[in-house]
Amino acid sequence: MPLIPEEPQIHESAQGPRATPASGRVAPTPRPVPGPRPAAPARPGRPGPTRPMPTQRAPRDAAAAKPGPPAPAAAATPASPQIQLIPASVEGALDAAEEAVDLLMESGRAPGEVLVITTGEPHPWAAHELSFGEASYWAQHDAGDDVFYADAAVAERAGARPVVVVAVNGGPDTAAAQAVPLALARAGALLIVCGDPQHINSVLGAGV
Repeated sequence: MPLIPEEPQIHESAQGPRATPASGRVAPTPRPVPGPRPAAPARPGRPGPTRPMPTQRAPRDAAAAKPGPPAPAAAATPASPQIQLIPASVEGALDAAEEAVDLLMESGRAPGEVLVITTGEPHPWAAHELSFGEASYWAQHDAGDDVFYADAAVAERAGARPVVVVAVNGGPDTAAAQAVPLALARAGALLIVCGDPQHINSVLGAGV
């Protein structure tokens, strides 16, 4: 009779082997070793391309540093316009200035970018416009739509323009001595002086 209770114990041990196949099932569980798939998150390699992003930021910083130097260079340009001297006699200085203006127009300069200063007889256009009064005359200067002609005596009232042409067509030496430095201060990019080089140099005390 005591052997009988042992038999159910054997049945229980039979259940034990059932647990072992379950443990064998634990072996298949490692099969979902899609755990290496997290290793596949080598897809984070995609952030790798994001690494070039900071490299792009670095050039942006370099580009930001580059604009720094050009600023002073730009400041130097208005202070130093180019200067051209066109040899001409006192009688031919105004005609030389007119030819210079025509060449400027042909090169693409807008009429409103040019100021012409005379040291002797006023330009016919200036004389004509002044016949209607100074208010009308200076209104055209302020409009800035066309070439403006001014006598050296009133040129200080004229504003700056990219190109200034000086016709040394007579007048006292002081007129030329005052007109050229004034024109240089008004010229944004180019100053053209039409006249006798020796006379101009003797007045200014230096070559132009």
